[in-house]
Amino acid sequence: MDLEEAEEFKERCTQCEAVSWGLTDEGKYYCTSCHNVTERSKEVINTDVIPHAQIKALNRGLKRKNNSEKGWDWYVCEGFQYILYQQAEALKNLGVGPELKNDVLHNFWKRYLQKSKQAYCKNPVHTTGRKPTVLEDNLSHSDWASEPELLSDVNSPFLESGMESQSDVHTRKSFPISKASQSETSVCSGSLDGVEYSQRKEKGIVKMTMPQTLAFCYLSLLWQREAITLSDLLRFVEEDHIPYINAFQHFPEQMKLYGRDRGIFGTESWPNYDDIYKKTIEVATFLDLPRFPEITEDCYLHPNILCMKYLMEVNLPDEMHSLTCHVVKMTGMGEVDFLTFDPIAKMAKTVKYDVQAVAIIVVVLKLLFLLDDNLEWSLSNLAEKHNEKNKKDKPWFDFRKWYQIMKKAFDEKKQNWEEARAKYLWKSEKPLYYSYVDKPVAYKKREMVVNLQKQFSTLVDSTPTAGKKSPSSFQFNWTGEDTERTCFHGHSLQGVLKEKGQSLLTKNSLYWLSTQKFCRCYCTHVTTYEESNYSLSYQFILNLFSFLLRIKTSLLHEEVSLVEKELFKKKYSVTKKKSKSKKVRRY
Repeated sequence: MDLEEAEEFKERCTQCEAVSWGLTDEGKYYCTSCHNVTERSKEVINTDVIPHAQIKALNRGLKRKNNSEKGWDWYVCEGFQYILYQQAEALKNLGVGPELKNDVLHNFWKRYLQKSKQAYCKNPVHTTGRKPTVLEDNLSHSDWASEPELLSDVNSPFLESGMESQSDVHTRKSFPISKASQSETSVCSGSLDGVEYSQRKEKGIVKMTMPQTLAFCYLSLLWQREAITLSDLLRFVEEDHIPYINAFQHFPEQMKLYGRDRGIFGTESWPNYDDIYKKTIEVATFLDLPRFPEITEDCYLHPNILCMKYLMEVNLPDEMHSLTCHVVKMTGMGEVDFLTFDPIAKMAKTVKYDVQAVAIIVVVLKLLFLLDDNLEWSLSNLAEKHNEKNKKDKPWFDFRKWYQIMKKAFDEKKQNWEEARAKYLWKSEKPLYYSYVDKPVAYKKREMVVNLQKQFSTLVDSTPTAGKKSPSSFQFNWTGEDTERTCFHGHSLQGVLKEKGQSLLTKNSLYWLSTQKFCRCYCTHVTTYEESNYSLSYQFILNLFSFLLRIKTSLLHEEVSLVEKELFKKKYSVTKKKSKSKKVRRY
């Protein structure tokens, strides 16, 4: 074996992508890093037998690219299946029960393959001119109740490990590999149907995309009634706790990905809350799912529990929880029929549980403090004077002090978030290329980029970057002993409430509605406001909660308007009934 003679061979190893070759006794190249032996041999010049003749010891593999270079024959649906597997594993690491992956998500995915006629049906769709290898199943009916066997399929790819170890690489595979010929493999994509899939437009068929994977995950979480909302799911994606951006880099090495696969599996933007919410309803309707398990008062997604969570998050008094529960009861937003998702219904829609809970808190704040840049500050003056005189008693809630502390914490958190987004590396560690011929160029460019990043990082900051933080449901922590970060959880609302008999009333007797049309119909005496004229307090609260949920401010404002409509409709109907009953008594 001679390492010097192998220096002229510059191709990368198909196993470890290294360029470090040696020669065996037979004259074949082998990788010194992983000891992978190629089928290419060194050119031999023999002048003893035939002078001035060059003899090449070539194998048949040099005439065409072999299967080891091209990798497995795989379909686009197999790629999404692998991504769903990785996302389910990430959710399991976050504390979700293992039945979500093995039962619920696996069940939804099999149902999608059946509905889209890709597998688990008698006549699957033809792909690249031939019928793909599918697993036949006795699914003659589309009724959900007639398919209990989907929950207990022991041959599910979701039950197997996604990555193969070196010891069992020859004994099992993560995917059912199709035995397709090389002529059927697309030259414009690593997958067999990448070109056809990118051009496919069928009415009534929901096309699988990267945002659809998050819709499947959220449907599974909603079915299991897990303690993860949609905003939490998207935030975990943003913090790289759940694979989404460049999720293809976790594919096995045998799954070659290039060409049209870039547009299918490559993502260059963060998931949007409203977009994933709409895709969730679209997927559930397409799968024809039954009524989901009921959301009761002991469920995490119930507004009473979510309101308690967000009150702790934004450092508001605990006494506000009783007021949010009262608003939930008056509006009927805590009823089971209102909260439970039913895709079979004529108007299939699910509740934005986290946005609804935050909107209820905003409505309670408007009921207490009006938030017109006047009343909340006058009430803060009263609370400040009371706290100075009665330092031993339970302190009154001071809105001004809360505003100052929360604004400072919010600005710091938002600045760190913007810096983290600006520093995020969108390029994956596994380069993407348009064709298999461009692979060496893509890897060379990627190597240059990595070297430049190392050089600039040493010039800018010599300290190593901090590792990925452990996930948490709370973004703000108010249990520390920092004197500058006062905790308002135990403060009293006596400064904004007054007793009348056995009930408590707010000192604020006014209320301005966020919807001008509704104001004209029911409350013409209340001053209406345009969005540009909202008070600074109200704008700050909207921005604060919008940042917590990673949503647009307009989306939260719309949800606040919906809560206000339901609240004042019920109040208006009650007062109207009382006035009618008084008229009947008079006559």
